[in-house]
Amino acid sequence: MVKELLRMEKIVKTFPGVKALNNAAITVHAGEVMGFMGENGAGKSTLMNILGGVFPADSGEIYIDGEKVSIHSVKESQNLGVAFIHQELALEPYLTIAENIFLGREKKGRLGLVSKDKMAEAAKPFLERVGLNVDPNEFVGKLSIGQQQMVEIAKSFSLNAKILILDEPTSSLSEKEVDVLFKTIKDLKQQGLGIIFITHKMAEVFQLCDAVTIMRDGEFMGELQASECSESKLISLMVGRDLGNYYTRTFNKPGKIILEAKHICAGNRVTDCSFSVRSGEILGFYGLVGAGRSELMKAVMGLDPMKSGEVYLNGELVKHPNPLFMQKKGVALVPESRKTEGLLLKQSITFNISLPVLDRFMKHLRVDLKKEAEIVDEGINSLQIKAPSPNVNCLTLSGGNQQKVLLAKWLATNPKVLILDEPTRGIDVGAKAEIYTIINNLAKEGLAIILISSEMPEVMNMSDRVIVMSESYITGELSHEDFSQELILKYAMGVTNNEKNI
Repeated sequence: MVKELLRMEKIVKTFPGVKALNNAAITVHAGEVMGFMGENGAGKSTLMNILGGVFPADSGEIYIDGEKVSIHSVKESQNLGVAFIHQELALEPYLTIAENIFLGREKKGRLGLVSKDKMAEAAKPFLERVGLNVDPNEFVGKLSIGQQQMVEIAKSFSLNAKILILDEPTSSLSEKEVDVLFKTIKDLKQQGLGIIFITHKMAEVFQLCDAVTIMRDGEFMGELQASECSESKLISLMVGRDLGNYYTRTFNKPGKIILEAKHICAGNRVTDCSFSVRSGEILGFYGLVGAGRSELMKAVMGLDPMKSGEVYLNGELVKHPNPLFMQKKGVALVPESRKTEGLLLKQSITFNISLPVLDRFMKHLRVDLKKEAEIVDEGINSLQIKAPSPNVNCLTLSGGNQQKVLLAKWLATNPKVLILDEPTRGIDVGAKAEIYTIINNLAKEGLAIILISSEMPEVMNMSDRVIVMSESYITGELSHEDFSQELILKYAMGVTNNEKNI
């Protein structure tokens, strides 16, 4: 019989004004990859934070290796063999790999001084275990995100971890890095670890997991074996409602060209790129990580300097694009990272949504609080942001609701052109369906929308046209009737075809 490593049952946790968990549960066995799914706000992070010792449960029971335990701190959790690899990696970039692995537990030499050589030697077997063939004395800041993730896992082995929690581990990885991660996870599974794999991506569940635990509104909804899983079953358990057509799109005839970019060159990732977008049109941008899609849009917005090229708005040349001018002319960019570029997380929903439109309710140091409240309420209601109050800090919201606040923030500027950079990254299926409906409605209202996405089904189902980039160049353009996964992927890999290449 397979050994049970972890059992959490009847877990309850209440925060002021919110019951985050009610009868939550999860069970993990040795050598098992347990998928962990649910909408944003379902309680996944709260349950894992209880297991990780970030805060205690109000009630319920936790068993590790068959013994009932109480966890009151992160250190206690680690001593019990639990390692939590967060989505935002907690490594020090200016320390070496070995120094990061043994941070706070430094190896010392004969005179009691920290020995870098001893730490480097001690780090090698942990790095080998995750298949990371790098010098332990290399600075972490020089590694790719995928390599940094392996360092985090190697660090967990130095703490004798037997239960590994991976929170959205593929969200910032290239396809090649995802393949390496999945191979490592399969190797760790063979070594007898129990792995909790938190994800919003259905394909990852079907590809990697042995079973899936589903939560909804803080409650355990069920556990399915991989053989029982289907997309419709998982969605039904997660959202408790029929999403109908997952992608909402009514294709309307686009209007006139609103934004046009000609021969843009910027930095090392944008070379001779030209495109245009019309009112009522959704223009998809697809490419592998590092292709230059985000950099192109930042150059168009004036966030990054252009070496050469021209930007036109409504047929008029913009001589020196800068973010403030572009915003005033009706162009809004919703950035890829809500945490580092999009939101001030320690500020309220009200503060974040109203920040770009201060001029609409502030005159001569007078603040029209009623007008501000109207702007914020419109954003909250139209995007169905779930929060106890507009005055709560964005840090307390789920990832999906943070993303909605970010979208509401830029919709408050009443844009004519909306650039969406990975707008559904880290968002559950229910919230994705809602955002697709919002995007579709905005296009119906006449907005010109540029949709940057790394998810091929998303870009194919939502776009009128798709432009594909590879290694700083635009390699292809396809209209909706010509879409095919094979052709888009060829362009993304730099394989061009004269008939479709622009």
